[in-house]
Amino acid sequence: MNLAMRKSVVIADDHRMFRQGLKCLLEADGFDVVGEAENGQEAIRLTRQHSPHIAVLDYSMPVLNGIDAAKEIQRQSPQTVMVLLTMYNDERYALEALKCAIRGFVLKHQAAADLINAIREVLQGSIYLSPGISAAVVKALMSNDGGPGDDLLTGRERQVLQLIAEGNTTKDIAGLLHLSVKTAESHRSRIMSKLDVHNVAGLVRYSIREGIIQA
Repeated sequence: MNLAMRKSVVIADDHRMFRQGLKCLLEADGFDVVGEAENGQEAIRLTRQHSPHIAVLDYSMPVLNGIDAAKEIQRQSPQTVMVLLTMYNDERYALEALKCAIRGFVLKHQAAADLINAIREVLQGSIYLSPGISAAVVKALMSNDGGPGDDLLTGRERQVLQLIAEGNTTKDIAGLLHLSVKTAESHRSRIMSKLDVHNVAGLVRYSIREGIIQA
């Protein structure tokens, strides 16, 4: 039996045309796309709602990136297997992805067949890395380079940091995360204290360096 039969998928990418193309690709191969998200927060909501077999997540999304969305999806929908899409073949991101239960890491410039192969592999319980990244990841693992995963911030603080780095005000962040302005400001203060960074420009640089946002 074709592994794609009756397998449900949630797609998350902030580019509508890319999502539509991805949906057509997956449906042509027999998958059932049950939800489309334009940011990581929406991906979490749709995954919780539909409990899909697969979540295909873009790394670089507003509000919440693919890595941090995956951590919450794993907690709320542990049966969902996840594939991460990215334009960047930096092994740090692949290592971080593997740490948070992502089982497929696919470079966007690879052929469409690469994504289908990744989904089939992860549905069988395997790990799939695009050819352009696999050798670098193996090398990093052999050198014990753990990547950017072990940082000082909680999941909520990483989300607030991403929103700050994207240019949102404290009031904006409170609205997006359904927090009081006071709570959002408290998160902001703790982030600056933990990182010993006391201006927005420094937080942006840290976010890029740690892969929370991409330049």
